[in-house]
Amino acid sequence: MTLYENWTAIPAKARGAAVALGNFDGVHLGHVHLLRSLHGARPDLALGAVTFEPHPREYFRPQDPPLRLMLPETRAFFLHEQGVRSIFQLPFDADFSHLSPDQFVEDVLHSALGVQHVACGPDFAFGHRRAGNIDYLARKLETLGIGLTVVPPLTDISGPFSSSRIRRLLQEGYPERAAEELGRSWFIRGEVAHGDKRGRLLGFPTANIPLGRHIEPARGVYAVTVRHPDGRISPGVANIGRRPTINDGQESRLEAHLFDLNEDLYGQTLEVSLHKLLRDERRFNGLDELKAQIAEDAASARLVLSALP
Repeated sequence: MTLYENWTAIPAKARGAAVALGNFDGVHLGHVHLLRSLHGARPDLALGAVTFEPHPREYFRPQDPPLRLMLPETRAFFLHEQGVRSIFQLPFDADFSHLSPDQFVEDVLHSALGVQHVACGPDFAFGHRRAGNIDYLARKLETLGIGLTVVPPLTDISGPFSSSRIRRLLQEGYPERAAEELGRSWFIRGEVAHGDKRGRLLGFPTANIPLGRHIEPARGVYAVTVRHPDGRISPGVANIGRRPTINDGQESRLEAHLFDLNEDLYGQTLEVSLHKLLRDERRFNGLDELKAQIAEDAASARLVLSALP
């Protein structure tokens, strides 16, 4: 897999692909359905994905809370896992946001990327102020000799699979239901930072990982598993929130206590997968009560994790 971030300098070897269009945040089962439908339509062509960075909503509404299900490097990994050979990660900036629908199709897809076939969902919109729709895309691509596959969304009893729906599930405290739509457990990936060492004083040392650009799920305590850089998996319990008992209240953070592990994790990049929300965030009457609750949470997490397949 090769990642291309400068769409004005695409090498000849990457041209001529069949590309799927979208943000692909989460690379969930709906995205997998789109990619497989594209490959089924044009198995003779190399599979590519055209996506955007930052997410357009991040660009237009920078004041909003972070919304990302995954960061760009993680998105690239899972797209590659689905057989994508070229990722065209288009920088979404002021100039790009003002491209007309004609310019997006002619200058980007046709001239710069040299695509031979395109696939997208029926609600894909593009160009300045989202002026381009599927009908326009079909007509324009036909004049350029580029094929189009419009893929109906993957649906279940609740409606179409979407990144927005998965975000809502996480914010409502249902990581196990989000996992069903992602095809894997949702995780936060980040570098372990130094904290205030209070967890160690309580007898439960924690790995502190900033949420960064990840969406903040429901605040509370979760049963988690943690993937280390060497591939090891550690079970644990994690708190996501603002620690009301300690009352720092400045910024939400993830603090993961890994069971039966005593090693220096500072500076390591970990993936913390959320499996079940054990309880909501709440304030306790002092550190002794908090310490007792953490021990209870750890026991509950061990039970939940022992039942995982």
